[in-house]
Amino acid sequence: MGVAVVTFPAYRGSDQTSQFVLPSPYFTYHGEFLKADRHGVRGQLFDSDRVELTVSAALSPPATSDKIRARAGMPDLDANVEFGPRLDLVLWQTEGRARLLKLELPLRAAYTLNSHSRSIGAVFHPKLNLDVTDVPGMPGWNLGLQAGPLYGDRRQHAYFYGVEAPYATAERPAYQARAGFAGMQYLLALSKRYPRHWVGAFLRYDNLGGASFEDSPLVRSKHYVAGGVAVSWIFGESSTRVLVDD
Repeated sequence: MGVAVVTFPAYRGSDQTSQFVLPSPYFTYHGEFLKADRHGVRGQLFDSDRVELTVSAALSPPATSDKIRARAGMPDLDANVEFGPRLDLVLWQTEGRARLLKLELPLRAAYTLNSHSRSIGAVFHPKLNLDVTDVPGMPGWNLGLQAGPLYGDRRQHAYFYGVEAPYATAERPAYQARAGFAGMQYLLALSKRYPRHWVGAFLRYDNLGGASFEDSPLVRSKHYVAGGVAVSWIFGESSTRVLVDD
């Protein structure tokens, strides 16, 4: 168990940021189906040396509209969860998978996390992912690099960027969001496992230039940097270990 400090925009396109102090659980598990490691928590449906089919998930924090100038008077943005299948294609790897380049193709449905959960569309986020184990000059450190575009359907973009007539003002005209391109995202992550603790950090850069909703009055910034650091302490591990490729 540990603690993480992260900073994110209130939503992608917001000119205001939010900081969170969150619990940071650390666990590694490799079962026949369920796996949890530095690549995330996933259910592995199919596996080969070059192709992997898994179930992936993502979480987004809530945002209170009263604290966001662009959304003043509008409904709050609920915390939401995304989950769905992800197909990974290995494009290049070294012996022992110390260097691994994959094309990841996650397609996830999104739902609000509240007492009346509802669907808020779907997200497609193809990306190139490079994993480097034991970074040269930094023994024991693992490096992850990701880059790729995002796409959303009309309902996904309407939830974050649409402005219905009752909430329109002189500074915030009514707006109907369209499906399509949702910008580019780039991620850098570093982590290291010590005998009794784990440390990690990430930086993420988003660019919304050319997004199908970039003319929404709720888009106040087309690029931003998010980041965070985490430290977790390891209390125990199984006496029986399994051999894995990463």
